[in-house]
Amino acid sequence: MVRYLDVDKDDLVAVVVSGTLEKDDYEQLIPLMEVKISHYGKINLYWEMEEFEGWNVAAAWQDLKLDVSHANDFRRVAMVGAKKWEDWLTQLMKPFSSAEIKYFDPDERELAMAWVKDEHQA
Repeated sequence: MVRYLDVDKDDLVAVVVSGTLEKDDYEQLIPLMEVKISHYGKINLYWEMEEFEGWNVAAAWQDLKLDVSHANDFRRVAMVGAKKWEDWLTQLMKPFSSAEIKYFDPDERELAMAWVKDEHQA
């Protein structure tokens, strides 16, 4: 399941994902991201994993297609999660994108959101 967060920055997509992501989740998420990418060129992404179990096969394929086709369309990606494999996933993504990608623990949600919103912040 994907829950969209209200944010005050138009070039930011902010979501909380939980459970198992399905193809339908991506069929809503990808067009939103593509509209923002076409308008802003590069966007930022806040991706929080809350009791996240992963992807079903169809959703994993959609995620891979998104990663390949938009690998260089992100400026910053903040990944928030509590499991070691989620941190590992963040590290795995780095060589395949020109984006700055950082992993944050759940108690660092506010820091993660501040970091992903401010492209001038170190």
